[in-house]
Amino acid sequence: MVRLLVIEDNSELAELMKEKLSGCGYVCDVAYDGENGDLKASDNDYDAILLDLNLPDRDGFELLEDWRSRGISAPVLIVTARGELEQRVRGLQLGSDDYITKPFEFTELDARIQAVIRRFRGRANPVIIVGDLSVDPATRRVTLDGREIPLSVKEFDILEYLASCHPRIVSNEELAEHVYDENFDPFSGVIRVHMANIKKKLKIGEAPILRNEKGKGYYLCLK
Repeated sequence: MVRLLVIEDNSELAELMKEKLSGCGYVCDVAYDGENGDLKASDNDYDAILLDLNLPDRDGFELLEDWRSRGISAPVLIVTARGELEQRVRGLQLGSDDYITKPFEFTELDARIQAVIRRFRGRANPVIIVGDLSVDPATRRVTLDGREIPLSVKEFDILEYLASCHPRIVSNEELAEHVYDENFDPFSGVIRVHMANIKKKLKIGEAPILRNEKGKGYYLCLK
């Protein structure tokens, strides 16, 4: 699962972006001005940030430059009506990872988001391969040892994130940060239920590939 922050002052467009991107499988938080966008970007570990430049209180370039100076390294896609060459060049020089002008097609925006995240995570192949496990974010298809594994929407989101982080252990807190939006209650026990279901479904023989290290979190055990 990929968690996005959309910073867009046009509330109608912001909600449309959230709706369309959520339909593509992303978790989206929205900010309608620079101040709230900066607070969310500072407080949360987003997989990517979609940044409008024409904000009512702060210029998007100023925000971007400030983030990079403070060590906020999340990929940033500038989404703006400013299409001039010098604007695109400035955005890239300040540390943006891509630049797309309005109006845009959501299929292109989706592809660009996936591309910058793959580059950020150091993966050239969009399909995540871990041993005999294959996770395809585009088709949301999972196979294990040659067998297709049916997963619910949130089970897939969790597995995708675990596979992208393999081989390290992922804590409950990190899963909540990346797989759910800002309204999620991390104390609800929902993650534990999803993990139990994934563990039952993902087995090679009788051995589950999802493991838990007490007090630390979850990881995938595959050769």
